[in-house]
Amino acid sequence: MDPTPKITVSSLDSERLEKLLDSLPGNAFPGKAELEAELARASVVDPKDVPSTVVSMNSRVRFRVESSEEDFNLTLVYPKDMDSSGDKISILAPVGSALLGLSEGDQIEWPAPGGGFLRVRIEEVVYQPERAGEYHR
Repeated sequence: MDPTPKITVSSLDSERLEKLLDSLPGNAFPGKAELEAELARASVVDPKDVPSTVVSMNSRVRFRVESSEEDFNLTLVYPKDMDSSGDKISILAPVGSALLGLSEGDQIEWPAPGGGFLRVRIEEVVYQPERAGEYHR
């Protein structure tokens, strides 16, 4: 398995995430450096050119954390959009950062809180704003 599959990020998501990261102190959350590295290596495309199987911000994603064999169906959101519903995951959470830009079927190993790694596999992009024609959400 390639530990770093290719990732695609929309120019809108990239710009917003870079602004978010720039606004946070260096130690604001574990994994900040990893998320910055992911954004730096991403293929950045116009929102209209994001493939329909790619996880973008505000996408609803069905994924599996291999170590726990748990399946999740969550929406990847900015921290300001988190709530107590339990059906969202922040881009600043380790698994949230790992999801961004991956395609259905991709797997990635991502640093886990407290050490070690999580292996995350994208099962399905259930909903994606770009696929729904929502390019400026």
